[in-house]
Amino acid sequence: MKLMFVCAGTAGHINPALAIASRIRELVPDTEILFVGSGRPMEKRLVPLAGFELENIKVTGFSRGRSLASLKRNAVTAKNLLISARQSKKLLESFRPDAVIGTGGYVCYPVLNRAVAMGIPTAIHESNAVPGMAAMMLSDKIDRVMAAFPGTEENFKDPSRVTVTGTPVRGDFTTLNKEQARQILGVDERPLVVSFWGSLGAALMNEYMSEFIALNNRDRGFNHIHATGGGEAGYNRMMDMLKNAGVEELYSGIDIRPYIDNMGTVMTAADLILCRAGASTMGEISMMGKPAVMVPSPNVTDNHQEKNARQLEKAGGARVLLEADCSGKLLYETASELVSDPKLLEEMAASSAKLGVPGATDKIVDIVLSLAGRI
Repeated sequence: MKLMFVCAGTAGHINPALAIASRIRELVPDTEILFVGSGRPMEKRLVPLAGFELENIKVTGFSRGRSLASLKRNAVTAKNLLISARQSKKLLESFRPDAVIGTGGYVCYPVLNRAVAMGIPTAIHESNAVPGMAAMMLSDKIDRVMAAFPGTEENFKDPSRVTVTGTPVRGDFTTLNKEQARQILGVDERPLVVSFWGSLGAALMNEYMSEFIALNNRDRGFNHIHATGGGEAGYNRMMDMLKNAGVEELYSGIDIRPYIDNMGTVMTAADLILCRAGASTMGEISMMGKPAVMVPSPNVTDNHQEKNARQLEKAGGARVLLEADCSGKLLYETASELVSDPKLLEEMAASSAKLGVPGATDKIVDIVLSLAGRI
């Protein structure tokens, strides 16, 4: 069996594909799997790290603005669509997959569109509450549309073609219990707060976090693991901001990293998560039943992150702060309030878990195997 996974851009698009592919590799070890991306840093990092082969095609997104810069970008994108169509055809003819699965990013359109034309079974998984452009454009062509949230199907032309599956989550999120994870990380008896604002980094949120970290470094009220995003450059900027804030040395309970590679272990150990409201993060938090403080990114299409976050807030599993109203002090005070109230954290955790879809990964794997003719 040969499967092609198509995703690009952010960890929120890439991790669901990795979760599905990894589970299939466990169940059918001889499956040949090829990932197709657009050459951006995150897929070039995460896909090989997970042990999968990656090919890239040339694709860019359309701008919805009307400025001269937007018109120029759209002219380039139109040209790249022709290039990506040829590259997609070449990859599909060379690899000859039994099925093609997209999980997000503009790269999904040319590859899945060409696969449909070649008669190859296709599916797309939409992890956000508001479907992306590629999913909307492909929904009436491909064989299966899968969605993370109930109600998402109403956004599509034919809701009856959409299956609500939940969001696939990587296996390393379920292999340890909390006590085991804390022992591996070496954290003490104090609560553990974990924060990350996107795999590509978020300059303003990291600025807020420098104040947050300085306050916790002073008070030492809880353990804290923070991922800056943005690679070594993002990490170095954070360290410079802390120096400017007068932090000469971090106490042992604070761990700052460019990226959290062992996210399953870290999130299992956490008492509270501070994060954006991207699709894969939503799936991971609800599946694990973790309380969260969410600051949705305002820089996304159709404000879909706030819509994601409000679902968890409505369920009782999260506090939602808008970036424009946020500050390091507010984040710190909110986190401190929550971790000092174990009963409230427990209630939030239970509410968060109710939003999760048990067995989402295996449900999606069954659909993929069926498309490929293995069930």
